[in-house]
Amino acid sequence: MLSFSQTAPGVFRARFGTADALTLLDFAAGPPRHDALSQMGPAPFPFSEEVVAETAGNRVVLRFPLGPEERLYGPGLQFSTLDQRTRVLHLRVDHYGGQDNGRTHAPCPFYVSSRGYGVLVNTARFASFYMGTAVRKDSPHPPRVRDRTTDPDWTAQPLSDAVEVSLVAEGVDVLVFAGEQPLEAVRRYILFCGGGCLPPKWGLGFWHRTPIGHSAQQVLAEAEEFFDRDFPLQVLGLEPGWQSGAYPCTHTWDPGRFPDPAGLCEDLLERAVRVNLWENPYLSPDSPIYRQMLPLSGSHTVWCGIVPDTTMPQARALIRAQQTSEHLEAGVSGYKLDECDGVDSWLWPDHATFPSGHSGEVMRQTYGLQWQSLTREMFRGKNRRTYGLVRGSNAGGCGHPFVIYSDCYDLCQFLTGLCNSSFSGLLWTPEVRSAATAEEWVRRMQLVCFSPLAMLNAWADGTKPWSFPEVAGIVRETLRLRLRLIPYLYSAFARYHFEGLPPFRAMALEGLQAEASAQPGELDATENPYALSAAADVTDQYMMGDCLLVAPMLPGQSSRSVLLPPGNWVDFHSGQAMAGGERVQVEAPLERIPLFVKEGGIIPLAAEDNPRALEIRHYGRVAGGFSLYDDDGESFAYEEGEYTWLGLRAELDGAGGLTGAVENLGPGLSQSWDEFRWVWMG
Repeated sequence: MLSFSQTAPGVFRARFGTADALTLLDFAAGPPRHDALSQMGPAPFPFSEEVVAETAGNRVVLRFPLGPEERLYGPGLQFSTLDQRTRVLHLRVDHYGGQDNGRTHAPCPFYVSSRGYGVLVNTARFASFYMGTAVRKDSPHPPRVRDRTTDPDWTAQPLSDAVEVSLVAEGVDVLVFAGEQPLEAVRRYILFCGGGCLPPKWGLGFWHRTPIGHSAQQVLAEAEEFFDRDFPLQVLGLEPGWQSGAYPCTHTWDPGRFPDPAGLCEDLLERAVRVNLWENPYLSPDSPIYRQMLPLSGSHTVWCGIVPDTTMPQARALIRAQQTSEHLEAGVSGYKLDECDGVDSWLWPDHATFPSGHSGEVMRQTYGLQWQSLTREMFRGKNRRTYGLVRGSNAGGCGHPFVIYSDCYDLCQFLTGLCNSSFSGLLWTPEVRSAATAEEWVRRMQLVCFSPLAMLNAWADGTKPWSFPEVAGIVRETLRLRLRLIPYLYSAFARYHFEGLPPFRAMALEGLQAEASAQPGELDATENPYALSAAADVTDQYMMGDCLLVAPMLPGQSSRSVLLPPGNWVDFHSGQAMAGGERVQVEAPLERIPLFVKEGGIIPLAAEDNPRALEIRHYGRVAGGFSLYDDDGESFAYEEGEYTWLGLRAELDGAGGLTGAVENLGPGLSQSWDEFRWVWMG
């Protein structure tokens, strides 16, 4: 039996055997936020039965009690399912291959129960999670024996009374996060990892990545076309061709295509456009730091490039010095860290060795985290916040200012991934690249504009927001709405940082779950010979912040079903009220994505005609409030208390009407707005 002790309010820890010297939480962005955890208050240890740890050969096996009605979410970023009960997941950082089998960009060994608790197996090893599938013969709560021939309730997946976790190790570190609802456990987990990231305000605008071989002149021309066509643009991403060599990478500007990097960044910054650079970690022999890095790299190469051992201070210092002098001092604002997730056929093998002594397995599980933490350190040294993209992450990554993306392009999986990432406290973008039709183009743009990072990635196709001229106006208005929502979204990210509240959340974290099917699936001799039933998940809608429910449309849909949580809701666009607690059928023309606001909800929007004015929309006929966060939007001064919260309050007056008020909740003064306009919706 594992013996747990409380390490923070509602957080319990136990160790078995000799845990590895390097764990996932070693790469967290900061220490636990004990102040915020204390504000959440205490919560009792969630298990009344024993949590067991034992050895089986060279493996450590953990067993966590599981009730018959529990649903399980996580562990890590999945793309087809939310409820993982009855699944087996072999967690391994990898390029997503189309199956929810544990090989994914962020295979966090952290799962959440519908009962309100979460479990983190804090290991950088490959781990197998048996999510209520392993039935022991000595189980205290065995499933009933049924006969398949005569019993219609026979199932090929009898429910186990435990989650079992298996990994090759001499010991392991385990943390349990308690709570009455799943969201409480997720919040405690994020806060224990140091809190969520707070990106710069510009990072929440619209991003466009240019084709792979563009020169500086072409990049500037592309930016000018955005302005000429009156399309928003906040970040331009340069793909591999900015370097003198890529696959493997030099991380050095190509002097022919980019003769004056600082001048390019300065020209774009005058138009309030930042530059983001693509890179992968594998160093070319032509890199200026190659010879110094050679003894600090692993035994195997990737694309003929050496793999820096970035757990070593010497290796990190070399990379930090080169990239700071060549990139940050030129004005670069961030990176897209590609291919740190791996595919077996080109990544280093599990038996690879590294000069630090860490195994190829541990390096694979943490390499994306290593580069995220290194990049964050570089920008912190310049007192500049960054925001970027990454292909590989893991538990503890929530505090790093990076959003995960993938080369897979299925729209339904993108939507499910956006929901699923919230259980691990991570951020995911359903980036746009191309589309078969104008309708698909619009629906993809609408989804990405209601995600953590709104980006068109034209690296291969050369697409533009106006690539389908017949819907260019709709796309323009979608991008403008994204920019108008930044005050609301920035406040949601502030709560992510200070309170551990994911800015984008699956409905299960709001206490809303689809009814589980009690019936087996339809028997099919070739496609479903064991009559397995599909999971009943709400995978096609989610919350953005506290008030806004997003229900994206898919191509071919003119209407869709939306499951509204209990209470009254109001249509974001029209102000029409509707009752929650049930499914409603909504129609949405191509120019609209269905959005719903909780009655009493307040959505602050940037005014269209004045950057110093804030439009404050209140929805419904009941009082409500909103805490609006503000700081300088770029530096780390907020960590020294240089930020403020504004209280936006809508109150009923004596005649049954509504009045609005704005008050400073401290600790500083807001500098962003000097005019507040109230708009009453509904």
